[in-house]
Formats: sequence, structure tokens, C-alpha cells
Amino acid sequence: MSARVAGGAARAAVCVLWLLACLALPSGAAPRTRPAAAEVLYFTYSAGYRHKVVPESERILSKLGEESGRMRVTVSHDPAILDAARLARFDVVVFYTTGELPIDARQKRDLLAFVEDGKGFVGIHSASDTFYQWPEYGRMLGGYFDEHPWNQQVTVRVEDRRHPATRHLSRRLDIADEIYQFKDWSRADVHVLLRLDTASVDLAHPKVHRKDGDFALAWTRAQGRGRVFYTALGHRPEVWRDPRFQHLLLGAVQWAAGE
Repeated sequence: MSARVAGGAARAAVCVLWLLACLALPSGAAPRTRPAAAEVLYFTYSAGYRHKVVPESERILSKLGEESGRMRVTVSHDPAILDAARLARFDVVVFYTTGELPIDARQKRDLLAFVEDGKGFVGIHSASDTFYQWPEYGRMLGGYFDEHPWNQQVTVRVEDRRHPATRHLSRRLDIADEIYQFKDWSRADVHVLLRLDTASVDLAHPKVHRKDGDFALAWTRAQGRGRVFYTALGHRPEVWRDPRFQHLLLGAVQWAAGE
């Protein structure tokens, strides 16, 4: 075959592939493009108990963003970043925090406005052990930490397998982690994704405060025009290394970013 004929055949093949792609699109539709990577602020600050997993969590979340191409993660421990001007560049703020963070009333208003105006917030594990003296934060997140009766292997039930954060999971999973319970929390105020299977724990543990047996481990809620995701998992390093947990976080961030 001559070079001219071979070149013509190649061009014809390209044209056929282009035509087939166009025919597969709805009338008037443009080819779909991959969404831009979400700009994510991962804020880790321990004003109370400092979890040993924090440095590893920073590395893992950053690597997850790089490898997936779906988020660009900026890690910060500086409370000054939580103001309107600095937050403006981000799509999602992720907290792994404890205690009363050293930010002023204006910064608190800025953080709430960030979410309510249409951005996303993701809280991991001890994000619920944060800002007890700022009730608006607790309402935004959906509840506050109220002891951890168990640190062991448990069974988790997946209530919603259609959500981007949980659709990779089976209906149940076994995982070893520190398990929180919550106060100022109501199922009516949130959309539960994961809950503890109470058959896998001792409900007679002296630190158990909830009498309704409802121990949610991940949920979502709306805050104004924004989206809030929280998971109680993430205490142990091996949980952060677990691909199931990593995909949970990736899906949560993409959902919070509005994808």
C-alpha cells in the first residue's frame, strides 16, 4: 500500500469515528467534558485532642486528589485562612479539627456564608468535636460528638447506595475504628448514608448515651444553597489507608463541590 493510500485510509477512519461520536450525542448537545478539579481546603487544627493520624491524613487526601485528578488539595493549619477573601478560591472546605478554633466572629460569619452561598463543607471524624461554643456550627454540621463508646471492629450498614460517596460500597461493611455517638442530632435534620449495626457492639457500654439505638456514621444536609457532608469514621490510620474510605471521601468532596 502506498503512503498516500495509507494516509487517506487513516483520515477516513478518523472521520468515521468523529461521525459516530456525533451521532451518539443528543441533538444540539456538545461533547461532554470532564469537570474541572475541585479546589479543596483541608484544614487541620487541634485546639483540643490531637489525633496522631492527622499528618498521614494530609498526605493521603493530597495524594488522592493528585491520582484522581478530581480535586486539588491545599492543606493548612493557619486559622487566618478562614476568612472570605482567602476562602473565595475554594469550592470545598474539609475539617479535621478539635476544640474551639481561634477564629473571630467575622471569620465565623465568613465560613457560614461560604457554605450558605453555594459552596461545600466536609467534616471528618473529630470535626464534630469542634466549636461547642458556636451553636451555628453544630447546626450546620448536623450534631456534636458525645463520647465514643467503642473502638473496635464493627459492622456498618449502608442506607443510601446511590450517593456519590457510598455507591462503591456493598450494603454492609466491616471496619475497625473509633465509633462516635452524637448529641444535638436528629435523623429528621439530615440524610443518613451510613449507620452502625448495633448487633456488632455492646449497647450496655457505660458510655452509651443514646437510647434510640440510632448511631449514624455518615450523613449529608443542605445549608442554604450549600452542601454539607460528615462522616464519623477516620480515627485510625488503617481506615485512611482503606480504599473504601478514600473513595467515600472523594465522592463526598465531589458531591459537596456540586458535581
